[in-house]
Amino acid sequence: MTNYLDKILQLEEQYLSPYATKSASSKGRQKQISSDNLRTDFARDRDRILHSKSFRRLKHKTQVFLSPEGDHYRTRLTHTIEVSQIARTIARALRLNEDLAEAIALGHDLGHTPYGHAGERVLAKFTNFTHYEQSLRVVDFIENDGEGLNLTFEVRDGILNHTSKGSPSTLEGVIVTWADRIAYINHDIDDAVRGGVLNESQIPKKLVKTFGDTQSKRINSMILDIIANSFNKDFVAPSDKFKQEIGELRQFMFDTVYTSPKAKSEEQKAADLLTFLYEYYIKNIDKIPGYIVELNSSLEQKVCDYISMMSDRFAVNKYNELTIPKNWTKI
Repeated sequence: MTNYLDKILQLEEQYLSPYATKSASSKGRQKQISSDNLRTDFARDRDRILHSKSFRRLKHKTQVFLSPEGDHYRTRLTHTIEVSQIARTIARALRLNEDLAEAIALGHDLGHTPYGHAGERVLAKFTNFTHYEQSLRVVDFIENDGEGLNLTFEVRDGILNHTSKGSPSTLEGVIVTWADRIAYINHDIDDAVRGGVLNESQIPKKLVKTFGDTQSKRINSMILDIIANSFNKDFVAPSDKFKQEIGELRQFMFDTVYTSPKAKSEEQKAADLLTFLYEYYIKNIDKIPGYIVELNSSLEQKVCDYISMMSDRFAVNKYNELTIPKNWTKI
């Protein structure tokens, strides 16, 4: 059988930038596995994430707007796909490792709670919970019924460090931090306009002049600036002007959308629901799946592990199951 992997590794050596993370140079996995004659380790990680239950649950997890009416609002899954595509575009142009960037992007939000950052704030009241640390727990310990996904060091590092405060050890990881920001700022503008929370005329004219007046123009201009500023360099970042104004656009979204009464109108209900579930499972740990109970972690962490795995609708169904009386009589 032809060993295609050798050919792929040779192509990486010939084509990828000297600053790229070569698949052959990976620091490896916590548990060794047999080699594949077709896929690099980073490509295998991408596939492991893509076929995981945690990835599929993202389709029913809130991005920004809780329980929106309509099929066109982003969920955590569509956000992840958009991040992945932006990351691949940047990685390809900079001749960095697309497979690694894609794997990190697909896995970066696996540990996100139901009801988005509102859910994250609830769990953070009980433990030192963050969605990025939880995403690493998912791939290390929780997914695959407690077996984990046994991913490479570089993918795990990128997942843990994908936020603006993180410090990824690879340029592909840095790409994902910017792809995440580009994706959520722009698709949140689109969703906010669709939801009547924002009118595009409110966006400061200075930022419209820099980035463009449509979603596609904004995304394209941000990507092109990163590529132009980072090509054949040992870093990945926008130009100083774009970095500052991306920050200004993000702050504009916090001021006008993320904290708006309409966008936050249902958050207290979500917080009350998740608080109830937390308090219930703390007292009824036997109701949590056994593989989570068996993890070497605190009681509080086990409960956060279980709740963070839930989709929005699964959390609602559990709440209804525990609080709504049921008819026990036969008709």
